Amino acid sequence: MSIDLTTFWSIPESQSSFQRSGCNRMRSMDAGPVPSNKSGFLTGTTFPLDQNRLQVIRRNPFGMDICCRKGSRSPLQELYNPIQLELSNTAILHQIRRDQVTDTCRANSMSSRKRRVLTPNDLKHLVVDENHEMIYCYVPKVACTNWKRVMMVLTGRGKYSDPMEIPANEAHISSNLKTLNQYSIPEINHRLKSYMKFLFVREPFERLVSAYRNKFTQKYNTSFHKRYGTKIVRRQRKNATQEALRKGDDVKFEEFVAYLIDPNTQREEPFNEHWQTVYSLCHPCHIHYDLIGKYETLEDDSNYILQLAGVGSYLKFPTYAKSTRTTDEMTTEFFQNISLEHQTQLYEVYKLDFLMFNYSVPSYLKLE
Repeated sequence: MSIDLTTFWSIPESQSSFQRSGCNRMRSMDAGPVPSNKSGFLTGTTFPLDQNRLQVIRRNPFGMDICCRKGSRSPLQELYNPIQLELSNTAILHQIRRDQVTDTCRANSMSSRKRRVLTPNDLKHLVVDENHEMIYCYVPKVACTNWKRVMMVLTGRGKYSDPMEIPANEAHISSNLKTLNQYSIPEINHRLKSYMKFLFVREPFERLVSAYRNKFTQKYNTSFHKRYGTKIVRRQRKNATQEALRKGDDVKFEEFVAYLIDPNTQREEPFNEHWQTVYSLCHPCHIHYDLIGKYETLEDDSNYILQLAGVGSYLKFPTYAKSTRTTDEMTTEFFQNISLEHQTQLYEVYKLDFLMFNYSVPSYLKLE
């Protein structure tokens, strides 16, 4: 079953001209009316909010159903048609981020939109919150554990109240959250049109080093060592010992990079989600994201989303700082031993993520 899903829009008709500019510019990418396909999905069109919706069901912090009065506003309305007439600096910032994605998709249409058809399996990273009409595309190594915890609070019918009370391993149990690929085609269509969609991104190479450190330098990650480490050692290390070939628990960063830029790697299978590109995980050139949060402004962006959802008064994004988090300085050190050729090839793999989310070429890179 395939989904003809060139672009999904979710912007109400009653926007100011400034707010609509990003949508109108994106809409020009697909000129002319496009009918729905056999699966019921529409291609390259604009969807207003359902003006006939009279009520929405939200959850209070104690898990009780509160049936909002007629005229209650959804997160999309709060974002695109705020009650206050003057746009906040935050709203303008997110408009700029949306426009950056728009421009990059259009300028790189051949590479960013190779596939005009998505399958339900492509939507498995999109977590759905029915109660607050939101969809979150999770990207590993970009605070996704804490965001999954928050989504469990929002969708848990009162089972949880504090995100940090939820164990990290429980946040990653797939049955604890519902993803968009679990719905029928018409249900997917409705939610992509009507729900506020957001994701969080991070400087691509910092995210990559974070993934390497977590999956290949921690002794407890034996499943990754067996699944990927042994393969990397076998391909990239000359005269590897039998123990290294068997355990795969001592992969060097240089070997990891060589594995990523090897054309045979992605011919055999897609990248693991922890080092897959954001544009391949969340399909931002096919699905219009209303908010693009950044790891560098994680707390502010997260609490802005919770405010739009109407829960900001009692639910805040976890703010604790990990002492082991990967920093820019740490990333610089990891790249010191990567050859100029491999730096250039690796940048090409993640180039769209750099451009799409407005990350400059790192100063430590010496591209050919």
